[in-house]
Amino acid sequence: MLVLTRRSNQSIMIGDDIEVSVLSIMGDKVRLGIDAPTSVPVFRTEIYLEIQDQQADREIAKGGSDAAEVARGAATSVEDAVSPGEPA
Repeated sequence: MLVLTRRSNQSIMIGDDIEVSVLSIMGDKVRLGIDAPTSVPVFRTEIYLEIQDQQADREIAKGGSDAAEVARGAATSVEDAVSPGEPA
């Protein structure tokens, strides 16, 4: 994991076309702005995990257990990640 320090109104680039900016810092909350092409999905982690679970449930309902296991495995590995500022 790459760890960077940024101040308010500073940003980082991911590749050539994704910019993550620190818009403001208020106490323990940081507001981020993400400028990315519309073809790049951007979600909060908890929303992403919900989407992955729903997709896995749909695969199970269709009888595609292999795809559901892969989808659940991806969600588990993301879920195990610790967000910045959270105790490990």
